[in-house]
Amino acid sequence: MQIPRRFLPSIGLLSAFEAAARTASFTAAARELNLTQSAISRQIRALEEQIGVALFHRERQTVRLTPAGEAYARDIRDALRRISTASLNLRANPQGGTLNLAILPTFGTRWLAPRLPDFLSRHPGITVNLATRLVEFDFRLDTMDAAIHFGAPDWPGTNHLMLSTETVMPMASPAFLAAHPVDGDPQALRALPLLHITSRPDAWERWLSGNGVADHGVTGMLFDQFATMAQAAMSGLGVALLPTFLVEREIERGELVPVIDRPMRSREAYHLVWPDDRERYPPLTAFRTWLSGIVGPDMPSAEGSPITCASARRSSR
Repeated sequence: MQIPRRFLPSIGLLSAFEAAARTASFTAAARELNLTQSAISRQIRALEEQIGVALFHRERQTVRLTPAGEAYARDIRDALRRISTASLNLRANPQGGTLNLAILPTFGTRWLAPRLPDFLSRHPGITVNLATRLVEFDFRLDTMDAAIHFGAPDWPGTNHLMLSTETVMPMASPAFLAAHPVDGDPQALRALPLLHITSRPDAWERWLSGNGVADHGVTGMLFDQFATMAQAAMSGLGVALLPTFLVEREIERGELVPVIDRPMRSREAYHLVWPDDRERYPPLTAFRTWLSGIVGPDMPSAEGSPITCASARRSSR
């Protein structure tokens, strides 16, 4: 569908508006864009006339956004960021082979990063950009082509490929365990400081109830990444419920030890997730095919048991 020209202002007008909206000053926007204050004023006036909406209240020597201007500024800022990102990606790889991938920090560094050189050697024309995402993502609002995320594969409007299951185990430093022996008794953990990850707020409750221990009133320090929680456990701050495959190095070096041999298989799993409209994007197709070869049905999961691949279309709710 042809978009009416009056709804497609020039980048110059939009850049002037975004700078003025962000700085709340035509003068500051002029300095930032290397223009005169009067030029900024004319560009914003031209934008207002083109779209037929007042964007600023002009009061003596000051300006402030109208309610409509505030909403428009948010959308325009995001659009300009997307254009800038697309231009940067194209400059980095003129062939258009750029994959923007959101990752979970610890999984990305411990599981994906060691494998990524193999993909890049097989596909030298593709550039992979990684960005950390800790919270739920929305592909309609983000510039990512795909994301590696943990959970149940029920994200609307997406497809997915399962990468790995996980098994968690109560872990602590050897010194902490020596000072707080539990002698194989799950109940003894209730008297110890328990470390929690914000993305799995009920993990300890599930482990305790699964081992016949009351799961109410469980408190303790909160962390937003497994890496920092593991470091806290190594420093003797408490017991962390950690995915064993993410702390293999620490276990091998003796920096972390199981507090009690009661592993728990998580109900969720790690997935590569991508929006429907990126299904046929060539760099993503290549990446997905490569990952499928790594996590094929004959390939062990991170926990040493068979892992399956799954690809399912999710319709929007």
